[in-house]
Amino acid sequence: MNILIKSATIIGSNSPHNGKTMDVLIENGIITSIKSKINADKNVKLIEADNLHISAGWFDMQVNFCDPGFEHKEDLESGIKAAVAGGFTGVAVVSSTNPTIHSKSEVQYIKNKTAGSIVDVYPIGTLSYKQEGNDISEMYDMHQSGAVAFSDDKKSVANAGLLMRALLYAKNFGGLIITHCDEKSISQDGKINEGETSTKLGLKGMPALAEEVMVNRNIFLAEYTDAPIHISNVSTLKSMELIKQAKAKGLKVTASVNAYNIALDDSALSGFDSNYKLNPPLRTKKDIEALKKGINDGTIDCITSDHRPQDIESKNLEFDNSSNGMIGLETAFGLINSNKGKIELETIIDTLTTNPRRILRQKELKIEEGEIANITLFNPDLEWTVDKKHFQSKSVNTAFVGTKFSGKVVGIINNKQSHLNKY
Repeated sequence: MNILIKSATIIGSNSPHNGKTMDVLIENGIITSIKSKINADKNVKLIEADNLHISAGWFDMQVNFCDPGFEHKEDLESGIKAAVAGGFTGVAVVSSTNPTIHSKSEVQYIKNKTAGSIVDVYPIGTLSYKQEGNDISEMYDMHQSGAVAFSDDKKSVANAGLLMRALLYAKNFGGLIITHCDEKSISQDGKINEGETSTKLGLKGMPALAEEVMVNRNIFLAEYTDAPIHISNVSTLKSMELIKQAKAKGLKVTASVNAYNIALDDSALSGFDSNYKLNPPLRTKKDIEALKKGINDGTIDCITSDHRPQDIESKNLEFDNSSNGMIGLETAFGLINSNKGKIELETIIDTLTTNPRRILRQKELKIEEGEIANITLFNPDLEWTVDKKHFQSKSVNTAFVGTKFSGKVVGIINNKQSHLNKY
């Protein structure tokens, strides 16, 4: 079906129409015309809405769809529905499944099961075999089958030699290593950020130092191997500074931050709500301001939702015993957009579109004539309240039920399909 988007403000630094309000005609999945006014044909599906904005389709490079193995929390189908509701046309799924994504079989399972979907799903393979941290996984075979990167997800690679060899090996075929940074001998079994709040609550803290030591080590390894490395889950001021210094030296280092780490500080934990138990933990207001500055100056390349579904049995426990994680795809834009005024809308869109695709070596998307129609439609000013009855995810582990956000997804267009949200 052909689609005509009426009076949409185009956002995207790589688009020649950036900041302009235009009509956009899509025919057979291709953007064929962008003009100030296009007359609608009777065979065209018309999309129009108040304060409508469009950009290249959003991409989240860190989500957990729990499939295979933990389908009671989420599966590929429900995860895709959550991504659609959140405005994402592409996602990279982490390897923490059961079995882990450690061979071409698991990569092919995900690719085959999601083929033809309105959301493009890209598997991230393990860095080490079964995430055990001992031997390099079958990275080349997974790469050949469609894995876009390699990571042990939230399991920080303790063995420096293993990470060094993985960087060298992946470099040979253009693979990307993604690392979560946490020196376990320092953080040990910490539950929240080490600081004033952890002391008040009597909870074991996770020092910022645990992340920063590992960020520093991994940067050194990337420099030694002259290989690209992506540092995910950045949460502290010092980590951000180390990454900035590495980039200034010309090292092939990129970084991402989770939406909750630029919106919430550790004082949110005062009520012992396990939905705020996250990894990395919520840090301090000082860290948040530094991370926002890092997004604005390009030190931080991407913002991720870190979508982590957990069932009631995993979350509705004493704080110490509950599992880490929060669902995030459906609230990501509202949460990120709450920084309006401190982070420009164009910058937010770049962190959700151009930058993650560049890092994962995927085709750049543009709102331009002749380009594939892979588009997110949104209203950056529309206020809405989070209601769990609207969640498309199987899980509801979020602290934001009842929260009012500014910035709502209208719908997405991708793979010759369209979906408009009804609420």
